[in-house]
Amino acid sequence: MQSRLLSTRQPQLDEPDDESRWSPVQLAAAQGDLCEVRRLLSQSVDLNEPPKGYYGQTALQAAAYNGHLAIVKILLAAGADVNAPGGNNGGRTAVVLASGAGYLNIVSHLVSTGADINHPPHQYMGRTALQAAAEGGHIELLRWLLEQGADVNAPPAKNRGRTALQAAALGGHADIVEILLHRKADVNTPAVRYHGFTALQGAAFGGHRRIVRQLLDIGANVNAQGSYYNGYTALSAAAECGHYEIIRMLLDAGADLSATSGNKKWTAAQIAIFRGQKAITEIFRQTKRTEKIV
Repeated sequence: MQSRLLSTRQPQLDEPDDESRWSPVQLAAAQGDLCEVRRLLSQSVDLNEPPKGYYGQTALQAAAYNGHLAIVKILLAAGADVNAPGGNNGGRTAVVLASGAGYLNIVSHLVSTGADINHPPHQYMGRTALQAAAEGGHIELLRWLLEQGADVNAPPAKNRGRTALQAAALGGHADIVEILLHRKADVNTPAVRYHGFTALQGAAFGGHRRIVRQLLDIGANVNAQGSYYNGYTALSAAAECGHYEIIRMLLDAGADLSATSGNKKWTAAQIAIFRGQKAITEIFRQTKRTEKIV
């Protein structure tokens, strides 16, 4: 389990080995070592010790993320802060981490003890519980969160943020997209400024034709502006990744070939040429010729 814990986090530069930045109770909770957690609690350790390092977690967060319900229950009974903020990379609370991992049993227990499913996401890569469940494709958990009052249109994090719909569309979770649209998710929430996607841009980038069709049919703006930093229009997102059929769908829906995106201000055609997408480049050339004739 220790190797799994370390493999889920990226190595850090100019910092000590990340394992050394975890307290004994945090490591024991992450590893699912129930006996060790009990032993440490009997010694009056600080079970709410804040996360250390960029990817740190409290003991409760570590147990929740790794699916250790028994340890979650013991820590909560001993006074663990159910809504403690996470480390700097995402700042995810225990309920958000458990939602992203798909542990409905842990999420329901955390909520029953006061976890806030609508706590605003950390500004960098943060998620609400619903956004995390949508991103992970956990449909039953997502339904349960909606029944508990999760905000379907909660604002995303400022950097790499996703609404629940944007996360589901980018991840290709068509059934979740359908549920969220039925619950009145905003199909045209703008992309956040840094590394953002609208729902349509995310679906186009991921090559998810069914979702692109769903979103266009319900009124997604085919020419919505992309994120400023490393952003795309829906057309340029599809061009970047070589999704020929989606390019056709977007052009039929009125995608603007002259629109630029991101801080580079490239058009979809420029991106296609740069990426060597010859078939897509040819579509754009033919479309331009047709527009000139008309």
